[in-house]
Amino acid sequence: MFRILLTGANSYIGTSVENYLAQWPDEYHVDTVDMIDGSWRKMSFNSYDSIFHVAGIAHQDSGRITDERKKLYYKVNTDLTIETAKKAKAEGVKQFIFMSSIIVYGASSKIGEKKIITKNTKPTPEGAYGDSKLQAERGIQQLNDDCFKVCILRPPMIYGPGCKGNYVLLEKAARKLPFFPDIKNERSMLYVGNLCRYIKCIIDHSFSGILFPQDPEFVCTSNMVKQIAQTHGRHIRLTKLFNPIIFALSGKLKVFQKIFGNLVYEKSSDVKMDCCNVHNPSQLTETEQ
Repeated sequence: MFRILLTGANSYIGTSVENYLAQWPDEYHVDTVDMIDGSWRKMSFNSYDSIFHVAGIAHQDSGRITDERKKLYYKVNTDLTIETAKKAKAEGVKQFIFMSSIIVYGASSKIGEKKIITKNTKPTPEGAYGDSKLQAERGIQQLNDDCFKVCILRPPMIYGPGCKGNYVLLEKAARKLPFFPDIKNERSMLYVGNLCRYIKCIIDHSFSGILFPQDPEFVCTSNMVKQIAQTHGRHIRLTKLFNPIIFALSGKLKVFQKIFGNLVYEKSSDVKMDCCNVHNPSQLTETEQ
């Protein structure tokens, strides 16, 4: 039986993985620890095979962030991650899985321009959040060896039942707006069910290194919003009427670049992921596919 410790109580990703692995009660035992009050430091990790570290401060990019917020990013996303990994290694844990982000490569491209990330693309984070994730990666990679496998995931936007973040904003638009801009772009995305399959695969095979999980197909934001509307019994019209305005303002308002810019991982065969049984959700529904 695999014994797994999830760091970060009540997190969307952690809870999703825990519920997914509960399908095999004889194969996986999952515990969760809250990292907020520091009591975790007195806890013994030596009974666990893998630690899935999802504890962290979420990305906040609405406007200019404060210096206090920047310090918190590095304190939690960087320092806490490295401290947890060091404790895990010292106490005999075999594997440490860290949830990083595609944001270590910076923002989306300008509208109309391509941005394709390959395994050779160098990270260029724009803000403190992305840099805090990258610094955490660098800190824990130094701990990797034959007895302590460090596995880093850089997922794109994650969506699924009960998700939070940017997907929720698009869902609200789909449920309320009669029109939405018709702009062709490509985005890598990751269905939470597919992420859970990745995590199970990573644990089963003791993978290490940096992985780039994504769904099999890229997503166009406009088409995604239309599809979300359809799942809620609504019809939303895609129109190019607003495109000239959006293109003109995209250089000043990064929100347009974030929504309609391109940001994808190169499609390539990843031997490590062949065992994960990843599928392409036919609809962006609120229920498990």
